[in-house]
Amino acid sequence: MVEQEHILVVEDEPITREQLVSYFEEEGYKVSSTGSGEEVLSMATGSDIIAVLLDIKLPGKDGLTLTREIRAQSDVGIILVTSKQEQIDRILGLESGADDYVTKPFDPRELLSRARNLIRRVHIQQSQRRKHHVRRFDGWCLDLSKRELTSPDGEVNQLSAGEYQLLLAFMEKAGEVMNRDQLMNRIRNREWFPDDRYIDVLVGQLRKKLGERAASAKIIATIHGTGYLFTPEVA
Repeated sequence: MVEQEHILVVEDEPITREQLVSYFEEEGYKVSSTGSGEEVLSMATGSDIIAVLLDIKLPGKDGLTLTREIRAQSDVGIILVTSKQEQIDRILGLESGADDYVTKPFDPRELLSRARNLIRRVHIQQSQRRKHHVRRFDGWCLDLSKRELTSPDGEVNQLSAGEYQLLLAFMEKAGEVMNRDQLMNRIRNREWFPDDRYIDVLVGQLRKKLGERAASAKIIATIHGTGYLFTPEVA
């Protein structure tokens, strides 16, 4: 018997929470749920949960705070759910370590698709960690087993799932210009829209961890009007 994937639904509105739990259970998932931000960290990091659907507005701790706390202890997948339309909230969510976001009102089928894609990526990362692969470029070292990026000076940075997948995509296509469509397809596998800044946010986060500024970036260079170029050779 195939073991059920275990997801956590965090939603303070009881009807919405029950609807999501019922929907995902009907799709074959094992589902835990809570309406309290105070319970989230222990639930997300203390069990076999592989993905968290996390409402950004909760009583007590909000979703952004919880995302940072979860990410500091676990590489579980995180999808933020918010009723706000402002792009800044999405960007703050990604910068906090979330892997994806959806905005209310949403189609449950879209959320299911996002969750499936994220769970697939988490499994790939877990498989890579078991193999304990290491990739190197320009004095930097990426430990696939721990999702850690070590600088030439020995400083270690933990990468979020999105940052990790983006860096892998760049490294696999080192020396080739990649546009946003190509990058989005490789790391998200979903439709995106012209105002979707997900890739740009991730590039900015990666550059920061690589000690680069956009105007003078050499490792991840901007090719204006086209996309991005990962310049180092990869070993």
